[in-house]
Amino acid sequence: MYDLEERLKSLPEMPGVYIMKDKSDEIIYVGKAINLKKRVSQYFNNSKNHSLKVMNMVKNISDFEYIIVNNEVEALILESNLIKKNRPKYNIILRDDKQYPYIKVTVNEKYPRILKTRKLERDGAKYFGPYPSAYSVNEAIKVFHDIFPIRDCKLNLNKLPDNFRPCLNYHIGRCKGPCIGMADEDEYNQMIDQIVRFLSRKDNAILEKLEYDMKNASDTLNFELASIYRDRIQALLVLVEKQNMSNPDLTEEDIIAIARGIEEVLVQVFFVREGKIIGREHYILEDNLSTDRPEIIASFIKQFYSGANFIPKEIIVEEEISDQSLIEEYLSDLKGNRVKITVPKRGDKLELVDMAKKNAIDMLDKYGDKFLRKHRENMKALEELQYVLDLDEVPSRIEAYDISNINGVGNVGSMVVFEKGEAKKTDYRRFKIKTLDYQDDYKSMEEVLRRRFLRGIESNNDENKSNSFSIFPDLIMVDGGKGHVNMARSLLRELGINIEVCGLVKDDFHKTRGIIYKNREINLDKDSLAFKLIYRIQEEAHRFAISYHRSLRSKDMFRSELDGINLIGEKRKINLLKYFGSISKIKAASIEELNKVPGMTQKASESLYNHFNKGEK
Repeated sequence: MYDLEERLKSLPEMPGVYIMKDKSDEIIYVGKAINLKKRVSQYFNNSKNHSLKVMNMVKNISDFEYIIVNNEVEALILESNLIKKNRPKYNIILRDDKQYPYIKVTVNEKYPRILKTRKLERDGAKYFGPYPSAYSVNEAIKVFHDIFPIRDCKLNLNKLPDNFRPCLNYHIGRCKGPCIGMADEDEYNQMIDQIVRFLSRKDNAILEKLEYDMKNASDTLNFELASIYRDRIQALLVLVEKQNMSNPDLTEEDIIAIARGIEEVLVQVFFVREGKIIGREHYILEDNLSTDRPEIIASFIKQFYSGANFIPKEIIVEEEISDQSLIEEYLSDLKGNRVKITVPKRGDKLELVDMAKKNAIDMLDKYGDKFLRKHRENMKALEELQYVLDLDEVPSRIEAYDISNINGVGNVGSMVVFEKGEAKKTDYRRFKIKTLDYQDDYKSMEEVLRRRFLRGIESNNDENKSNSFSIFPDLIMVDGGKGHVNMARSLLRELGINIEVCGLVKDDFHKTRGIIYKNREINLDKDSLAFKLIYRIQEEAHRFAISYHRSLRSKDMFRSELDGINLIGEKRKINLLKYFGSISKIKAASIEELNKVPGMTQKASESLYNHFNKGEK
C-alpha cells in the first residue's frame, strides 16, 4: 500500500466504517469507528498490545477504504450489512441462519386462517411462537382443522365471482363455506377465538373436549376412534411440553451463552416467550484466533438480530459486551420498541444463563469434533484435488458452472462458489442467456463465463466498485467435456486471465464420473474425499441452475416471439423450438414444413406462417 502515512493523515475525524483489503482486493475486515482517523491509525502503530488476530490481519492489509456516516448508529448498521454481504476473513461470521416456525392466525381477514410461517410481518395477524419443532406445528394445525371446520384456502373472499363453486372441503363438512356465504361470521370467529385462547395458553377447552371424547369412545369400546382422539391430544401436548419451564417474572427474552472450542465457538440461545422457555438452538462460529468473548457475543448479536424475524424485549448475556448501549439503540430501532441487553448478577436470570452455558458446553462436546473433522476433511479433499491436477497451490476458491434448459427452452446458467470446501452461497450467481433463443449448452456456457469475467475485470479496474465478481477463483469447473474446457481456456486467454479449468463429466446415469483436465479424463476413486467434493460441487451447480430455471418458468419470464400467436400454445411452442432449433428457422419455414412438427395442425401452421410473413396478429 503506497503513501500509507499520507493516507492516514488524510483520514477524516468523523464516524464511519473502514474496509480492509488484501493484495487480491478481497475484503478481509470491516469495522466501525467514532473517529475514523484515530481508529484506523491504531492498526498500523507498532504496538505490542495488538492481539494475534490484529497482527495477522495487518500483515495482510494491502489497501483500505472508508465510508463516512452521520453518527455511530449508522456506522453500526452499515458495518453489520457489509459483514453479512462480504463475509470478511477476520470478522466473526455467523455460519447458520435458522429461524423457528410460528403459528399465524390471520385475524386481519374476515374469515381467518391458521398457518405455519417463519416470517413475522406487521400485517395485523396474530403470531404464536416461535416453536422449536416444525413437525409439532404442522400436526397442531392439522388437529385444528380436524376439530373446527375452518378454511385453509388462499382465496381472496372479496374478489370471487357470483357463480363460484366451493371446494371438496365444504362438501365433506371440513369447511363452513365462507366462499359461498354459507358460514355464519360470529360462529366462525368463535372457533378462531378458541384456537387463539389455546395458543395463548389461556384456555385448555380444546384439550379437555378431546379428552372427554376419547373417554366416551373408549367407554363405548370404539377404540379406533379413541386412538384418533389420543393422537390429537398428543399432537397438541407436544407444544405445551416444549414450554414446561416457566417464570412469571420473564415475558419476552433470549438468553445467550457461549462455549469455546479449539477453532470454533458455539453460541447457545434459549428463547423465552410469555414467561416460558419454548425452545433452544445452537450456532457455530469459526474462530481460530482466540477472539475476546465480549467481541464474539457482540458480533453474534449484531449479525443474528439484524436479519431475524423477531427481536425480543430483552437479551440476557453472560458478560458485558462492547458498544452495549449502541447495539441496544440499533436493535430498538429495528424492533420499533425498546430492547435492552442485560448481564444478570443473581437470581433467576443468572440461573438461566448458567443453564444456557451448560448446554453450550454439552453441545460443543457433541458437535465441536464433527465441525473440526468436516473442516479437515475439506482441506484434505482440496489437497487431493491439487495433487491429482498437479496444481501449484491448493484451490481454496472454486467456481462451478452449469447450464439448464427444459425441452430446449429457456437456457439459464448458474455459478456456485466453494471456499475451503464449503459452499459460499452469498457469492452464487445466476445468468439468463441473452444471445441465444435455442438450445446450445456450449455457446450458453461461453456467454456465462464471458459475462462473469468481464464484470470481474470491470470491478477490478474501478477503484470505487467492489463485488464478488472481482474475486477470481483458483479453479474453474464446468459441466462438460473437452470441448467445454478448451472453450473456457481459450476465452480466459482472450481476456488475459490465467485460471486453471477442468470439466466435470457424467456417466450414462447422469452421475459424476470424473474430471477432464488438459484433454485427458481422470477417474477418481469414488470413496476418495476429492471425488466426494467434486460430486457435491457438480450437484450443487446443477441444483442451483434447475431451481433458477423453474423460478423463471413459474414467473412466466420465458417470453419469445412465439407467444401470443393464435393456436400456438406452450406445448406447440416447445415442440417447434425442439424441431427447428431456433426462432429464425421457424420464421423461414413453409406451411408444409411447419405441418411436420408433432402436434401442429393445418390451421395452426397457417396461423404461424401468416403471423411472420404477413404481420397478422
